[in-house]
Amino acid sequence: MKKTVVLAEKPSVGRDIAKVLNCPKKGNGFFEGDRYIVTWALGHLVTLADPESYDEKYKSWNLDDLPMLPQNLKIIVIKKTNKQYQAVKAQLNRKDVGDIVIATDAGREGELVARWIIEKASVKKPIQRLWISSVTDKAIKEGFQKLRPGKDYENLYAAAVARAEADWIVGLNGTRGLTSKYNAQLSCGRVQTPTLAIIHQREREIAEFKPKSYYGITVQANKSLKLTWQNTETKESRTFDLNHVKRVQEKISNQPIQIVDIEKKSKKTYSPQLFDLTELQREANRIFGFSAKETLNTMQKLYEQHKVLTYPRTDSRYLSEDIVDTLKDRIEACGVGPYAKQAFKIAQKPIKASRHFVDNQKVSDHHAIIPTEVAPILSSLSEKERKIYDLVVKRFLAVLSPPYEYEQTTVVTKIGGETFIAKGNVVQSLGWKEIYGDDIEEKDSAMSSDILKLTKADALSLQSVTQTEGETKPPGLFNEGTLLSAMENPAKFMAETNKDLAKTLGKTGGLGTVATRADIIEKLFNSFLIEKRGKDIVTTSKGRQLLELVPSDLKSPALTAEWEQKLEAIAKGKLTQQAFLVEMKEYTKAIIREIKVSESKYKHDNISGRTCPECGKNLLQVNGKKGKMLVCEDRECGHRKAVAKKTNARCPKCFKKLELRGQGEGQVFACSCGHKEKLSTFNERKKKEKNTKVSKKEVNQYLKKQDKQEEPFNPALAEALAKLNLKK
Repeated sequence: MKKTVVLAEKPSVGRDIAKVLNCPKKGNGFFEGDRYIVTWALGHLVTLADPESYDEKYKSWNLDDLPMLPQNLKIIVIKKTNKQYQAVKAQLNRKDVGDIVIATDAGREGELVARWIIEKASVKKPIQRLWISSVTDKAIKEGFQKLRPGKDYENLYAAAVARAEADWIVGLNGTRGLTSKYNAQLSCGRVQTPTLAIIHQREREIAEFKPKSYYGITVQANKSLKLTWQNTETKESRTFDLNHVKRVQEKISNQPIQIVDIEKKSKKTYSPQLFDLTELQREANRIFGFSAKETLNTMQKLYEQHKVLTYPRTDSRYLSEDIVDTLKDRIEACGVGPYAKQAFKIAQKPIKASRHFVDNQKVSDHHAIIPTEVAPILSSLSEKERKIYDLVVKRFLAVLSPPYEYEQTTVVTKIGGETFIAKGNVVQSLGWKEIYGDDIEEKDSAMSSDILKLTKADALSLQSVTQTEGETKPPGLFNEGTLLSAMENPAKFMAETNKDLAKTLGKTGGLGTVATRADIIEKLFNSFLIEKRGKDIVTTSKGRQLLELVPSDLKSPALTAEWEQKLEAIAKGKLTQQAFLVEMKEYTKAIIREIKVSESKYKHDNISGRTCPECGKNLLQVNGKKGKMLVCEDRECGHRKAVAKKTNARCPKCFKKLELRGQGEGQVFACSCGHKEKLSTFNERKKKEKNTKVSKKEVNQYLKKQDKQEEPFNPALAEALAKLNLKK
C-alpha cells in the first residue's frame, strides 16, 4: 500500500498533524509513519520570478523598457528556503507515495502555497484537501475523516494565482514606471494606492470642513427632571437657527409645564455579533491600540501554537449549523479563571441556535472566530495573547447569553406649545452585558425613582431654562481600526463623503481581503507613504506627491473593489483566470502610457543634509512606524539606517514618550518638550526609581486612608505619593 504525503504550511502544524497521524520517525524536514509522510512549507517556498529572469535588460530600471508583460509568468524557488523546498520535493516524488493531502491554511493564500510547490516539483499525483478551522487533535482527526477532492479547490487556486499575477503585473510596472520617471523610490499597487487615496481623502475633508453652530434648550423641572426641547417638525433636539431658539425661549417663559404622555416600553438588545478578523482587529485597535498586523500575528499564535482559538483569516461573523453541537464542549473548555462563573451559567441551559449567530448562508470558507475545545493555560499566554483571547471568549459567551432587557420611560411635556421630553432606562435583566462587568446596571439605569413615580396629573414647575450650543465637527483622521472599516466597505465610506463615487462603487467588494489588509497597511508604513501622529494615520509629503503622480484609475477604490469581486468570481468558477489577466495587462499598458507622457515633477522635501556612506548621495529623513530613519535617495543603493526609535519611556518633566536617538554609548533620550538625557543617565535614574517604587496595593491602601482623613501609615510612601502627584 502506497503512502500519502501531507503538506502543511508551517513546521508547528506539521508536528501536530504528524502526532495525530502517528508519524514518529523524524527525517530531514518531515515525519513518517506506516501510512503517512508529513512535511511542511515555511510559508511560501515558491514565488513569481523577478523581471530580470525574463530579460537581462530588466536588471536596470528603465522607463523605455516598460511595460513588462511576459506571456506566462514563471515561478521560482525562494533561495533562502531552498533547503526545505528540496526536502518537500523529495517526499512528493518518492515512488512509494501514491497521493497528496494539502493541509496548508484553509484559504486562498494557503492553496497557493501548496499548489505552487506541487507545480514546481512537477508532481502529477492525486490531491485531496484537508479543510479545518482549528488545529486541535480532534479537528485534525475529524478533518482526515472528511477529506475533500483537490479538484474542488482548483478555482480557488486559479483566483490565488490571478491575484498574485495581477499584483506583479500592475504593481511592478507601476512602481518601476514612477520610480524611473521621477528618480525616487515610489511604490504603488493594485490595493495599496487606493488605500492611500482614501486616507488622503479624509485629510482633505477635514481641511475643507467648515463648522456650523447649533443650538438647543434644556429646562430644569422640579429638582430631578431635566427636559430637552424637541423640534416639532424635525423631531431633532437641536437647530442651526439661533433666532428660532430665541423665539422658543420667549414662548415658554413663565409658562406652566403640562405632562401630556408618559410612555413605558420594554426593550431588549442582543449582543454584538461574533468576531471575524477585521472586526477583531478594529476592536483590538480601539481598546488596546494594537495594529492590524499585531492582532493577526497574535491570533495566529493562539490558533497554531496554543490551539485555543479557531482559524483567524475569516470574513464571516456566523457559525454553520454543524458547529452548534460542539458549543457545549467549547463553553466548558474556555470556562476557566475569570470566565468560569458565566460559562457555567450558560452551560446549564439548552443552547438555542438563533439566526443572530448561526446561518449557513453567511459562512463561506470559515466560520466566525470562537474558542476551540482545548482549555487554555492562561498563565502560558503572553500579555497580548491574553488580551486577544479575552476579547474572543467574552464575545463568544455574550452571544450565547440572553438579551439585555430594560424598560425605557419617555416623559413628554408641553410648555407654551413647545415639546420637551426626558428619557431614561431601568435595567430589568443584564443578560449578555453581565459578561462585561457588574457595574453596567448603574450606568444604564438613567432615571431616578422620582421620575418613575410621575403621572400625567402631577404638577411640574419650571425652575430654569438653559440655552445649549455646540459646533459640528469634522470626521476624525483614520486610525488602523477605522481604516480597516473603510477598506472593508469603501462604498459605505464614500456614501458619507462622496455620494457620486458611492453610486459608482455600488455593491462592489472591499479593498483587499481579511487576510491581506494588515499587510497592505504595513506596506504603506514601510514605504513611508503614511506615518503615525499619535494613534492617527496621516499621509506623508511623499504619499501626497505620489497621489498626484499616479494615473487616476490606479487610486480609485471603485476599480480596485471591482477587481476583488472578479477574483471572487474566479474562485466560484464564474470568471476565468485568463480573462482577468488580459484585463490587467491592458490596464497596465494604459497606466504606463500615462506615466510616460506626464510632465509632473517630484520634489524631495525631507533631505537631511547628510550623505549616504555607501554611494555619497543625499540621505532623506523619514518617519518610520517605529521611529525616524535615514534613507538613501537612490533607489538602487537602498541604504537605510534608524536614527531615532519610539520608546515607552516617559519624560521626567512632561511625561510624554521619549525618543532614543543615536547609536552605541552616545545614545540620548529626547523629548518634544526639549528635555534630553544620556542613556546612561536615564538608566541610573530608573534604577534609583525602581529602588523606591511603590506597589499598587500600597497606593490603594494609602488612598483609602486619605479618604478617611487618617494619617498615612507609611511616611516614606506618603512622600513618594506626594512626588507622584506633583508630577501629575
